[in-house]
Amino acid sequence: MLSFFKKNAKPSLNFSVLQVDMHSHLIPGIDDGAKTVEKSVTYIKALQELGFKKIITTPHIMGEYYPNTPATILAGLEQLKIALAKENITLPITVAAEYFVDDFFVDLLDTEAPLLTLPNNQLLIEFSTFAPPANFQEILFRLKTMGYQPILAHPERYVYYANQVEVFQDFKSKGCALQVNLLSLIGHYGGLQKKLAHQLLKARLIDYAGTDLHHGGHIEELKKMLKNRHVQKLLMDYQFKNRLLWK
Repeated sequence: MLSFFKKNAKPSLNFSVLQVDMHSHLIPGIDDGAKTVEKSVTYIKALQELGFKKIITTPHIMGEYYPNTPATILAGLEQLKIALAKENITLPITVAAEYFVDDFFVDLLDTEAPLLTLPNNQLLIEFSTFAPPANFQEILFRLKTMGYQPILAHPERYVYYANQVEVFQDFKSKGCALQVNLLSLIGHYGGLQKKLAHQLLKARLIDYAGTDLHHGGHIEELKKMLKNRHVQKLLMDYQFKNRLLWK
C-alpha cells in the first residue's frame, strides 16, 4: 500500500494532540468522499501517519444527493474493516454521519428514525453554505428534546455569518457545539472562511476540530499545515475536545 510520507520524513508536530478525527468521508463509494476501498485504506494509513489515534468517519446523509441509511453506512464500514485488516492497519475506526438539515432530515426526526451519532449521543449536522435553514432554531430545540447533542460542522464555511460571531454564541447558548475544519485555518476554503475560523477560535466558541477529509489532496494540505508555526501553536494551546471521543 502506498504511503503519503517518504521514509524518515516526519513533521515536527502531528495531530496526536487531537487524538481523534471526528469528521471525514472514508466509507467508499457512498458520498463525495473516497471512491474506492483502496483509496479509503490509503487515506486512513496517511491519517495514522499524521498522528491520529482513532477515526470516526462521517458520511453524508443528504436526501437529494446521498440518501444513505445506517444500514448502508454500517455495511460500508464492515467492508472497509476487512480491507484494513488485510493491510494490518489497526487504527480504530467507527462511524457516525453528517446530516444535512433539509426536509429529508426533518422527516427522519418526525419518524424518530435511529440516527448515527458520535459518543454521548452527539449528532453532526450541517446546512447549506448559501443560506441557513429558516427553521434551524426549531430544529436545535427538537434535537435537544429528543436527547441529541448537536454539533454544527464547519461553521466557518457559512460566510453569510461573517463578522456575526454573536450568531454562533447564540447557537452555543442553545446547546449546539461547533466543529472547525482544520484546513480552514490555512485558507483552504477561502479567505473569508479562514478569517471566520480564527474569529471563532479567538472567541473560544469552537469545541472540536476535524479533517473533513474527502480525497488525497486534503492529505497533502494537512501535511503542509503542520509546518505552519501558527497552526502548531494553536494545536498545542487550544483545548479542543476531540480527546473526549474515545468511547
